[in-house]
Amino acid sequence: MLHYHIAGHGPVWVFLHGFLESSTMWDVLPLSTLPITTLCIDLAGHGQSELINENPSIATLAQEVNKVLDFLQVEEFNVIGHSMGAYVGLELSKQPGFQKLVLLNSNCWSDTEQKKQDRLRVATIVQKAKKQFIREAIPNLFSEPSDHQSFIKTLIQEANLMPAQAISHSALAMRERKDYTELVNANPEKYVFIHGKLDKLVSLGELQSKVKQSEIYVLNCGHMAHVEASAELMKLLNKITCPPLNL
Repeated sequence: MLHYHIAGHGPVWVFLHGFLESSTMWDVLPLSTLPITTLCIDLAGHGQSELINENPSIATLAQEVNKVLDFLQVEEFNVIGHSMGAYVGLELSKQPGFQKLVLLNSNCWSDTEQKKQDRLRVATIVQKAKKQFIREAIPNLFSEPSDHQSFIKTLIQEANLMPAQAISHSALAMRERKDYTELVNANPEKYVFIHGKLDKLVSLGELQSKVKQSEIYVLNCGHMAHVEASAELMKLLNKITCPPLNL
């Protein structure tokens, strides 16, 4: 079973990290101040969770998360997914008991042909030069890398512990993911986007053009909102996880 940490009381919110990350990414946020049950999970091949030796797919990653939910007898749940974690969240949104998904620095569509080629290239490169790839990729996630050198160093150290096979596996899984734009636009109340206007990986303009009715909150940051705009992000999470009562 995947490694997880559960804490708090209230509605269950599953926190799913992104590519090259682990559940420790959420440690920078005071999640214990939210009146919810936080369930932070290491996806397969990341953190303390072992790689699942099946064909790479986001659906497989979601199935493993479902096993944790079943084990904990969670009947209703919400998801907050960062980047790749939101792709897994989209798969989970088809499950009974799903309530809401927050897509943090992410999107709901499939890769373009060019992006698929990039994913394939990453899957190949990390087999030969994993540390070099990680050293170059992680700073690019930030709008101003020089402002977050200490955090970047920690991220690089953690990512270096990942087997090259696990990194390749995740890249290929993202490459083959499904397009959920139609589902999101058909159920706007179930999907919320929090995005950085300086995000280099996902264009804010493309997000706004493809997502028609769901709420899109824009922060002044890059791809790592939880680090670059943590205070603003927490305000949004308070708003989203604790909606006002309609009396």
